[in-house]
Amino acid sequence: MQASIQISDRPELQYLLRIGDTALIQAQRLGEWTGHAPVLEEDIALANMALDLLGQCRAVLTHAGALEGAGRDEDQLAFLRDERDYRNVTLVELPRGDFAFTVVRNTMMATFFRLLWERLAVSGDAELAAIAAKAVKEARYHQQHAADWLVRLAGGTDESRRRTERALETLWPYHAELFAADAVDEHAAATRLGPRWSELREPWMAEMAQILGEAGLAQPAALPFLSTGKHGVHSEHMGFVLAEMQQLQRAFPGGVW
Repeated sequence: MQASIQISDRPELQYLLRIGDTALIQAQRLGEWTGHAPVLEEDIALANMALDLLGQCRAVLTHAGALEGAGRDEDQLAFLRDERDYRNVTLVELPRGDFAFTVVRNTMMATFFRLLWERLAVSGDAELAAIAAKAVKEARYHQQHAADWLVRLAGGTDESRRRTERALETLWPYHAELFAADAVDEHAAATRLGPRWSELREPWMAEMAQILGEAGLAQPAALPFLSTGKHGVHSEHMGFVLAEMQQLQRAFPGGVW
């Protein structure tokens, strides 16, 4: 069995891990729809979005490994860390849920990623800027696809609307973690690596309000709850995600993408 690794706690690396890990776990959840989506077209669409996110993750983790300078590649960083060393937001690790749950989460996350990649496209880190320039095109499609489905489900049958409203109520409290400020964000902003994620809150809220308005959905009330996945303190669901995701690499070390 392959042993776990730990990565440096340097803030620039932690910032990159937050991006790469969030894309990785979101991709894993989307990949669970392969063969199970409600229609064939969506089966393909969700798989393709998962592949886009995996590509983004791979590029960011490869860059993180190069900056760390310990000779670790994207495979080692993606598959060989312990749960506490992943820095994804909790929102993406929640169970797949039904199709409405996935549509709402995709809308929230694609809107966030699109805003983040747009800002990272002018990063002082040339490699990260190049990654962002490609990723933002993918995120725009992901956002449009998810938002279109959100409007369709909310305006569909009584059942589809009920499920959409339930998903929104469940997922909404987790958005606060996306914009919680800390020293990692401050370092990224000070070094021009990337924006403070808190700076994205206002445009994210505005875009989500527009999408929810088109769907005729009310924005849930704010709650004091704050999840902590960015700091390595995850929900009970994360261990199950990693057990499935890491099994092959740990059992057969040296496998590649």
